[in-house]
Amino acid sequence: MIDYRKGPNVPVWTLATRDVQVPAVIGSRPMTAERLVELRGVLAALADQPIATLEAHPLPDKLDRSQGIPLDAASPLAQHLSQLITESAKASATAAKATASGEILCRVVVPAKVAAEFGQGLVRWMKPKGSTGGFYGDLVHSATGQIAAKPILVPVSGAAAAGTVGAAAAGGTVLTVAAPLVLMAVAVGVSAHADRKRQQAIAHITELLEQLQADKLDDEQSALNGCRPAIDKATAILLDQGKLGVSLGLDSAVHAIDTALSKADIRLARWRSALDKLPAGEPVEIGTLTESFPGVDDQGGTFRTHVELAQLAMALKRRVNVLQAVERAQSEPDNLFENFARALKDDERRLDELESGIAGVLVRLSTLELARPSSKRPVFTTGEVDRLLRVAYQLRRLGDGIALNGRPTDVAIEIARERDGSVVVFPALPAEA
Repeated sequence: MIDYRKGPNVPVWTLATRDVQVPAVIGSRPMTAERLVELRGVLAALADQPIATLEAHPLPDKLDRSQGIPLDAASPLAQHLSQLITESAKASATAAKATASGEILCRVVVPAKVAAEFGQGLVRWMKPKGSTGGFYGDLVHSATGQIAAKPILVPVSGAAAAGTVGAAAAGGTVLTVAAPLVLMAVAVGVSAHADRKRQQAIAHITELLEQLQADKLDDEQSALNGCRPAIDKATAILLDQGKLGVSLGLDSAVHAIDTALSKADIRLARWRSALDKLPAGEPVEIGTLTESFPGVDDQGGTFRTHVELAQLAMALKRRVNVLQAVERAQSEPDNLFENFARALKDDERRLDELESGIAGVLVRLSTLELARPSSKRPVFTTGEVDRLLRVAYQLRRLGDGIALNGRPTDVAIEIARERDGSVVVFPALPAEA
């Protein structure tokens, strides 16, 4: 028997994107975070329409807001969230107490079944080792990182939210119908994640180019970097429910990104062909490998820069895809979430294939066995041995952190709500139990 007197009470809402009916699996009793994870899976399996959950945790004392996308109190997401909180506080003492200060950390979780509709690029993300950017399940002391208390999740009855009202029929689970809230939370979270990937790629490319000093590759990076202002402006306008115009320069940005992706496709085909020509199961000499993969034996080589440029182009394209999906969804207010998921899934298919293709090349390279250098001398020099060991180590590292056909996971989007009603949305990440 769980002692619900331990740990803070945290309100949790079940958010539906349309009016649906599901069996009463959540009820009104407090539950643990582990229990909620199980129930989310049940809801996703039983409901015909996407169902997400939203938790309202205390805002941590120290929070790096620079990692997220800020939206003012007048933005649609902030307004939808404020309306949900206000209406819920009228009917729930737990919700009223948890949100009284106005400062909360909301955690929206979209089930794996639903997240899979957004394309594999979303559901296969992996949390970097040592990352401190996430806030999951347990309440963590911001200074020490130690668990301070186990939250007790208290279900909140359905309340009007986001301009649409509806609940399941009597005897079913009470759901809040909040398609715009779920749409905007997912859209901003995905956009923030794509921008984080862009920042990481740029940092890697900059470091590689400093070692390589290649003008043509530098031009490719500059062309992709030039896309950011247009994408940032388009993001701001769409998140305020405005309309995109030609004057923003988004069309030229998309052209530059598509050109970079085309180059990545051509390079991927060459890499695959080169790997297929290698003797199966036999050791490969370093010289043979570097002919097709120039610089693969060097941390700052051309091959690695090509890979990072492809990663940058994909990150920018994913962010543009989100913008286009949001615009399409907002054009039909009565069909928000379905349009969003369908548009994003269609646009992501090519990116998924390119991303998995590059990952496959890196994994194949990382498993190659290097041959001993050809020499008439009976003894190898220290330099030859050092190079063989160094290149072998570099190849093994190419496969680090790569997940091929990863298992779909729940996706969490964290939103810090300030006292004035403004919000900061952090990059979407795989949810953890």
